[in-house]
Amino acid sequence: MTEHEPDLSPASERLAGTSISGLSTPNQGEPELLVVADADAAASEAAERIAAALMAAVERRGRADFCTTGGSTPIPIYRLLSGSPLCDRIPWHQVHVWWGDDRFVPRGHPESNVTALDDVLLGGGAGGGAGGGAGGGEAELGGAPLPTANIHPFPTDRAIAENRDNGWCAARYAEEMARHLPLADGNWPVFDLILVGVGDDGHLLSVFPDSPALTRMEWAMGIPAPSHIGPHLPRVTVNPRLLEAAPVLVVTWGPSKAEALGHVFGKVRDDRRWPVQRTRRPGAAWIVDEAAAARIPARLRG
Repeated sequence: MTEHEPDLSPASERLAGTSISGLSTPNQGEPELLVVADADAAASEAAERIAAALMAAVERRGRADFCTTGGSTPIPIYRLLSGSPLCDRIPWHQVHVWWGDDRFVPRGHPESNVTALDDVLLGGGAGGGAGGGAGGGEAELGGAPLPTANIHPFPTDRAIAENRDNGWCAARYAEEMARHLPLADGNWPVFDLILVGVGDDGHLLSVFPDSPALTRMEWAMGIPAPSHIGPHLPRVTVNPRLLEAAPVLVVTWGPSKAEALGHVFGKVRDDRRWPVQRTRRPGAAWIVDEAAAARIPARLRG
C-alpha cells in the first residue's frame, strides 16, 4: 500500500504533525491477532492487557496516558478494571484517561463516550468537569479511584455553553494534549495505549470510510454528523495517525462485526474504505471473539 499524501492545509504547526516519516506504516504486514471464545473472554483479556500497560508506563515514566473509546466496547472492560483484583493493582493516581473521539454532546448525555467511564469505571461518582476535568477529587461512589484532574474529555460542555462548534472543541483538545503528552518524531502526541473498537462499516474513532481525516495533519478535528450510521451527531476525533505513534489495542466481538472483519483481514487493502484497516500492521494487537472472527481467513487466525 502507498500511504496517502498528507494534507498540509492551514493548522497551527504546534498542534499538528509535521512529518509522517517517523510513524509506523499503516496497513502493511499483520498485527497480533488473538481469537477468544466469546465477548466475556475478549473483555477479560483486554482488561488484563490494559492494566499491564498502565502499570508498565507508571513504572517507566511515573504516569500513564490511556486513550479510551466509546460505544459498547469499553463497558465490560471498565467493569473488570473497576473491581478486584485489577483495580487494586493499578496505580490510579498516576493514570490519565483520554478519548480518541466523542459525539458533540454534553458530558452525561446518553450518547457521550464519557458516560460509560463515569457510570461504570468510576461507579457513577464523577462530576461533569467542563474543559477537560479541571479540579481535584476522586470518584465518590466506588469504582476506580481515578482523580478527577486525571480525566481529559473533549471539552464539549464548554463548547456548547459558549456556542462554539466542534472544530473549536477539537482545537482546545489539541491544546490539552500539548500540555500533557510527550511527542514523537514528526510532532505527534504519544499515548501509552490506545483502545479502539470497530464500527460495523469498518470505521474507528470517528474516522468513517473516505473521511478527509485520513489525510489531515491536525492532532484533533471536528467531524460532521455521519448520515450512513447512527447516532447522527457531529463528532470530534483525534487524528488516526496517532494510532501509528502509540501501541494500539483493537477489541471487538459479536456476529455483527464479522462482515467488517472479513474485509479488514481480506486480500484487498484499502483503509479509505475500511479505516480500521490502518491497524492491520505489526505493533497493533487485536482481540476478537469467535463470532466476530468468523470471516477472517484461517491462515491469519494462527
